[in-house]
Amino acid sequence: MAPEPTALTQPAPIDEFPGDPSNWALFLDLDGTLIDIAAAPDAVRVPVDLGPLLGLVSRHLNGAVAIVTGRLLSDLDALFAPLRLPAAGLHGMEWRIRGDAEITVAQAENVDAVRGAVAKIAASRPGVLLEDKGKALALHYRHAPEQQADLTQEIGILLASHPALKALPGKMVLEIKPAEVSKYTAVRQLMRHPPFLGRVPVFVGDDVTDQDGFRAALEAGGLAVAVAERPDEAASLTLAAPMAVRDWLARLAKRLEQEIAPEAQARGASI
Repeated sequence: MAPEPTALTQPAPIDEFPGDPSNWALFLDLDGTLIDIAAAPDAVRVPVDLGPLLGLVSRHLNGAVAIVTGRLLSDLDALFAPLRLPAAGLHGMEWRIRGDAEITVAQAENVDAVRGAVAKIAASRPGVLLEDKGKALALHYRHAPEQQADLTQEIGILLASHPALKALPGKMVLEIKPAEVSKYTAVRQLMRHPPFLGRVPVFVGDDVTDQDGFRAALEAGGLAVAVAERPDEAASLTLAAPMAVRDWLARLAKRLEQEIAPEAQARGASI
């Protein structure tokens, strides 16, 4: 059973998590979770210490750290170069089980059938930005929040004749993608393979699009960590903002290092 939701404005003490953190498999959303959301997808900034921190946590967890994002994996790698982690992109449309593994692409419905119509809808609405990800489409309306209701309705009408596609609402964005893939399917796929296999999944995310990841983690006996100003009832724990997530990861790295050091010393003494 998952612990009761906890509101946190400070980094969470790792001891508040049940179980053994060294047996976790971490699944981390990117925008709004690890980094702050920007006015446009290509305007985000990755803190200089984030890549090394993720690399450190990954080493302590024997590689069981993955980023699960709506971005293309090629975009993810460009943001974090030279770091390459296991990851799932486009909300589960593509994934890799190791940083050096080839990318696997899910066989699912193509958005080509609606690409032109979605482009026309975006062009007809001032302030709406179309992000074409190839196998998925994102309509950003951060600069025109008043467009949300009409945009959602128009996309809903369009997709009514394409039941294999789904419009997933996010923070000032509508993600149009195949209905059969999600962060739920991404987590389940990664959990079938080492280094994730047999570990306790912990999903960290900030948006409606991350609820599927929460569900996958909780169903497998893991934890859901929400990034929000107020407690999320669907989550085991709530952190206030991306900065709090980064501080939380730093605390986790320190905790894991403290656990690893005595084990290493014990092995040395036994030789």
